[in-house]
Amino acid sequence: MRIAVVTRYFPTSFHPWAGHSAYQTLKHLVQRHTIQVFYMESRYPRLLTPPSRTHAALDPNYQPGDVPVSYIPYPALPAISRPINGWTAYRKLLPHVRAWQPEILLNYVVYPDGYAALRLGEALHVPVVLTAIGTDLNVIPDPLCGILTRKALTRSDFLITVSGALRQTGLRLGTSPTRSRAILNGCDTTIFHPQDRAAARQALDLPADAELIVYIGRIDLAKGLLELVDAAAALKHRRSRLQCILVGDGADEPAVLARIQHHNAAAWLRIVPPCRSDGVARWMAAADLVTLPSYREGCPNVVLEALAAGRPMVASNVGGIPELMDEQCGSMVPARDAAALETALDQTLARLWDPASISQRHSRSWQDVALDVEQVLQDVLQRRQSVGRP
Repeated sequence: MRIAVVTRYFPTSFHPWAGHSAYQTLKHLVQRHTIQVFYMESRYPRLLTPPSRTHAALDPNYQPGDVPVSYIPYPALPAISRPINGWTAYRKLLPHVRAWQPEILLNYVVYPDGYAALRLGEALHVPVVLTAIGTDLNVIPDPLCGILTRKALTRSDFLITVSGALRQTGLRLGTSPTRSRAILNGCDTTIFHPQDRAAARQALDLPADAELIVYIGRIDLAKGLLELVDAAAALKHRRSRLQCILVGDGADEPAVLARIQHHNAAAWLRIVPPCRSDGVARWMAAADLVTLPSYREGCPNVVLEALAAGRPMVASNVGGIPELMDEQCGSMVPARDAAALETALDQTLARLWDPASISQRHSRSWQDVALDVEQVLQDVLQRRQSVGRP
């Protein structure tokens, strides 16, 4: 197949760890199919560029590994242009995608990316498969974007979601039950597998006898990080060897640091910079448990990676997380509940876990994901070629 991928959910020179699930899936698909990623790069006027986007334009020569990508800029205004971003991006993308002559379009993130892909598919008369990753359906910013999101869902050929819960959201928004499927994310099982805890702690200069809780992800209050700090601070009174590491960065780092300072916890609770997969695997190997107390999620990679690494999870009972976990690999708690989180962390630290058993029961590779996506693309293309657009 000749597959054009339309998305901003992909690694860039500025965020090389972004779009992890898309990149990992495409890295396997490109071994059997011809793929080109068309990255929609929004460009704001200099005077209106938000502080979080003061970096220069993305490096147009940056290529993450074996998946080729072209960066196509389109003009945008912060918040104001949001309802027309899909259309504007489509107009800028059209000559580039047309020249490449795809057989099928694959997308990640339903709006504005998926709407742009839909318009491209209609203009080029090729089928379109959308992929919803979570916030694109769970957090629609305004009514106009909601209308365009529903249009993309109802007029595309197929919708992939990263969890069954997200598929149900897609159905409520108008997706056809017969043209949608949940395909859970995977992880790189050559990197994420049980490893020696003592060696990992030595490499990270961590105490061998610490009771270590690790969070890995964006420093974002919606990830439940204030509740995590509060829960860990309360737990420290009972577990003197407790340490907690937050691996990541994000706009909410000042608020989280202020909460850490409020509890006078900086000596044992700290934020460290984000890292690539091998570094993530090392932090997981060092941990006694990994936690993700989010308010909402799709199919979080960190849960899959932690379980493949043989580490128990304490996570919120939201989104697709219940589809990934059971009582044999950790605990789930209500979101926004620091007291319940403290109890679950305490109980999980007190329990003896078998890393090999957790990993064996909860490993799913990106090759598995790629095969599932490949089957969807082949079915959609075959249906379009045999009977035309139904």
